[in-house]
Amino acid sequence: MKKIAGVLLIACMALITVSAHAQIRFGVKGGVNISKVHFNEDLIKGSNVTGFHIGPMVEVMAPYTGLGMDVAILYSQKGMEYNGPVKSESFNADYLDIPLNLKWKFGLPIVKGYVNAGPYFAFRIAGDKVWEVPSTVRTDVKAKNFNTGLNIGAGVEVIKHLQVGFNYGFDLTDSFEAEFGNGGEGKNRTWSLVAAILF
Repeated sequence: MKKIAGVLLIACMALITVSAHAQIRFGVKGGVNISKVHFNEDLIKGSNVTGFHIGPMVEVMAPYTGLGMDVAILYSQKGMEYNGPVKSESFNADYLDIPLNLKWKFGLPIVKGYVNAGPYFAFRIAGDKVWEVPSTVRTDVKAKNFNTGLNIGAGVEVIKHLQVGFNYGFDLTDSFEAEFGNGGEGKNRTWSLVAAILF
């Protein structure tokens, strides 16, 4: 996975230097997150929680090829809902996500499709540091302050200024550490509905 992320980073940097005529546009990206934490041991059963993401972005496209990249800095809400025997409880973690995507656009000038993929870097900035999971056996889950992952997505661009699509992101490194048994690690899995306005 580290090699894949390295290749994607090199490819993105190469796109920037391919042409002095590359089209650079700035914008704002936002949308809805539907996330869940997956643990490597089946001892905490959770369900999805809904949050949002929003922040500035920049898109760089090489001329004539339809190839480019976009980078964003997003405030992003993730977490899970624990379904206990007595009650359900939500656990949340807020991140500063920095996705770095390769992008390919295709179609007509007025309406274009696009696909994108690339790594992201997530810094936890708020939310629950320790989750005290209600259980007959005490179970604490600690949130880590940094993790990396990979996302893939697709969508459409309308009249060159509005992009609407979806994205699936999954952590490559652990986001959470659980204190039970021999220990357990958790990773975020997030589906996102995404909209962006470009200027």
